[in-house]
Amino acid sequence: MSEVREQGELRELSQLGELSENRRSLLDWIAEEFLHNSWAGRRLVAVEGASDEPAARFANDLAAVLATRGQTVVRRSLGDVDEATLRRETIEPFRAGILPGAEAADAVLVVDGRRLLNDSVRGIWHFSAWTLAGDELPHAGVNVIVDVTDESAPKRYFYDLCKLPPSVGERR
Repeated sequence: MSEVREQGELRELSQLGELSENRRSLLDWIAEEFLHNSWAGRRLVAVEGASDEPAARFANDLAAVLATRGQTVVRRSLGDVDEATLRRETIEPFRAGILPGAEAADAVLVVDGRRLLNDSVRGIWHFSAWTLAGDELPHAGVNVIVDVTDESAPKRYFYDLCKLPPSVGERR
């Protein structure tokens, strides 16, 4: 059985059956892209958005889909985190294999939170997603932008990032 480790506890993935067909299809597409480009080793995925709740739900669902594809997934919601804390309490223990649930050499860490995609830490991630839940501008430096305004029918959003200043999405 595939499982996601969340905050040290195992959570079964039965909620995947509750996803709409559109949401599941998009999550499968994004999981496929991530696994195509990062197929082995300790991999890190960040999900952020202007609104925390939709980003957390998207990260939960992506983690669940990755687990159904045979990946060992560790899931964390970090809240508002600074670079030093992120590295010390999450990234370094994950890479060392001492973060609870991350003992497997091919584990995937899926996190959501604020300031995960700032320039100072953007290079940490193997894959990143930004969730739009309204009229805000997307982050300029992510792999995937997802419009989750209608969470049952999210859409992959393509934006001409050349039109954005590099600091769009940067949080202080």
